[in-house]
Amino acid sequence: MSRHGVFARSGSVAQATAAVLFFTLCSIEAPLAATTAPSGISSVIPLVDAGDFRAANRRIDQALQQSNLSDADRRALEFERERMRRILLDFSLDEAGAKERVRRQIPDLKDSEFAAWDAAGLLESRVIDGQKRYFGRAPSNLFRLSAEARARRSNPTPFTDSPLEAPHAHHREVIDSARATGKTSVAPRRVRVTQSITVDADAVPAGETVRAWIPYPRAIPGQHEDIRFIESSPLRHQIAPESTLQRTVYLEQPAAAGKPAAFSITYEVTIYGQHYQIDPAKVVPAAPTPELKQFLGERPPHIVFTDAMRQFSREAVGDEKNPYRIAQKLFTAVDRIPWAGALEYSTITNISNYALHAGHADCGQQTLLLMTLLRLNGIPARWQSGWIFADTSYNNMHDWGWLYLAPYGWVPMDVTFGKLSSGNAELDAFYLGSFDAYRIAFNDDYSQPFVPPKQHFRSETVDLQRGEVEWRGGNLYFDRWDYDFKATLLPLPANSQEGSQ
Repeated sequence: MSRHGVFARSGSVAQATAAVLFFTLCSIEAPLAATTAPSGISSVIPLVDAGDFRAANRRIDQALQQSNLSDADRRALEFERERMRRILLDFSLDEAGAKERVRRQIPDLKDSEFAAWDAAGLLESRVIDGQKRYFGRAPSNLFRLSAEARARRSNPTPFTDSPLEAPHAHHREVIDSARATGKTSVAPRRVRVTQSITVDADAVPAGETVRAWIPYPRAIPGQHEDIRFIESSPLRHQIAPESTLQRTVYLEQPAAAGKPAAFSITYEVTIYGQHYQIDPAKVVPAAPTPELKQFLGERPPHIVFTDAMRQFSREAVGDEKNPYRIAQKLFTAVDRIPWAGALEYSTITNISNYALHAGHADCGQQTLLLMTLLRLNGIPARWQSGWIFADTSYNNMHDWGWLYLAPYGWVPMDVTFGKLSSGNAELDAFYLGSFDAYRIAFNDDYSQPFVPPKQHFRSETVDLQRGEVEWRGGNLYFDRWDYDFKATLLPLPANSQEGSQ
């Protein structure tokens, strides 16, 4: 499902140092005492989250005047100022503007209807410096969240979702191939991908170097194999090492007056479907080995075991002790949270906590929430994300994950695709233990550094799907450039019919 839409201007519907510092320090449940702490980052974050931007800017001004301020704290403070700018871009509508957007689909909208949906929290808003502002995607999200609003649409066109979010012949292909071969990596697809970034004309002064990072997959046995780089524009490029967990192709070129700066890469890759035939009776708690330890426990700020998280877990899990059954219960509980278009992740201080309380969540938010709950219950969980596509013209950004079940090892999960509705229990449970072969992973972790490193703040501090752009004068945010992704299925090489696992 589409995550980001405020700056999705292309047809296909982010240096990590400062970003990692920011997200290490931030917590959505920062203690109240932080608001009275000495001037510094810990006193600014709660003000930003509370929408008191005037006070936050005053505190930042005061803190930046301190002679003993470290470079890291200075950058973190500067990012808070940038975060406020991004929040204002996300929350771009006043009430009149939000109503006008809803009226595009409900021409005879009544003020009382809007007020009732608003009071029910179905139109995401925030009070910033005393003014109520609505999220730019709140009007379209309303129709995802409210059956009543959907029924009022004058033109009830279906939502654009992946064909694989419903029962599909490929699901049965993956299951049957795994059963026939005894392998977990099956039903491969060979695909040629072209990804591009086009920077707006005059976004950078003429003659200055524009630097771009475009996402690129790693070779992962049994998941991505036989990656072949075809070409790039400009021709000169730098592919990050295979070990880079958020891997990119780096490109640069001088800006020309009045002309967009265009970057693109083309490559081929074989992607395998995944299927694990799990017997719950064989699943035992995973031993916290050194290899698994990093995937257990908290990882502030986005994986934090808050009191509310513990309570949600208790209600979902009950007295269950079997790790697989626990995972099933948590998967179902998170799957019940309705999907809606997301705020930019760089503006959220604790994503899993946001997903728990917002009343809706997108794929990355749902995945981080499920990861938090699994880890809270002693089940290792890790992140993966990239881009999904289909046999049709559909493609989109997407986030998912993996959980560790002994003795099976790492098992895939996609809580956003969730439980299918075929009536067949095995097919319906596909996305807890199986994957389709129509997804390319660019990220095997989140908030990881680039190679070569970015010098300025990232536009996306958590994920990497659209790419990143900067120049000597600073980062170029998503409103200054377009991105695109095109996938074309190719004939399979003769040696790719079965995976390596």
